[in-house]
Order: sequence, then structure tokens, then C-alpha cells
Amino acid sequence: MRRTVPIPRTSVRTGRSRTGLGLFAVEEIKPGMYLEYIGRLIPTSLADTMTEARYLFELNNHWTIDGSPRSNLARYINHGCVPNCESVQRGKRVFIKALRSIPPGEELTYDYGTEYFDEFIRSRGCRCAACT
Repeated sequence: MRRTVPIPRTSVRTGRSRTGLGLFAVEEIKPGMYLEYIGRLIPTSLADTMTEARYLFELNNHWTIDGSPRSNLARYINHGCVPNCESVQRGKRVFIKALRSIPPGEELTYDYGTEYFDEFIRSRGCRCAACT
């Protein structure tokens, strides 16, 4: 990932979205700005047993980020079938990067991927802005 600027905490807010809590721009977010998905690294084998856990970001077969701390703003970014952000993995770190300019009031979204979509979203029906 090229050097870009982190999204300041004051530039986003959590709020109600179609799918629960979401993360919304308070001021314009420029393309390439990012939030890091933070939390403790846990073995993926342990994460696979955590049936009630949310905010798990699997890095590979060995490691998963447990993003449950509320200080992890990126945990509030919901799935979108036509996202305005993307996840970028660098080693054991994950950054959620804006793909385009995101105006104030717009929800930040990224594609959670086929495996997650098939396992958790498809059966209930996708409720992202593009699908409703």
C-alpha cells in the first residue's frame, strides 16, 4: 500500500445502518485514506471455535485478528456489494482503504468476500445499500 493518510477518528462516527451499527463519514474521506483493523492476533484454530464471537478478521489458516475492542473503529465497517472501501492485508496487519471520495453522511463499506457472504449473509439476504 502506498503511503497514505489515516482517517482521523473525528472524520467518522458510528450510527444505525440497514445492517446494525455502521461507520459513517462526518467529513469527506479522500481516496486512499484508511483505518487499520486492530486487535489481538489469535490462532485461526481458536477463532474457529468462537461461535459467538464477532469482528474476527481471518488473515490466513494460522492467524486471525480479534477486532472486538471498541477502539477498533474498522470493526463497524459493514459489508457492501458495491463497496467504497477495500481491505488490504500487509503481513499480519489489515487496512481498510477508501477506493473513492466518500462524502459526509455516507456509510463506509467493503466486500467481506465470498466465503463470509455465503456463510453468514446469503441465507438472510444481503441488506447493503446496493441490494435493498
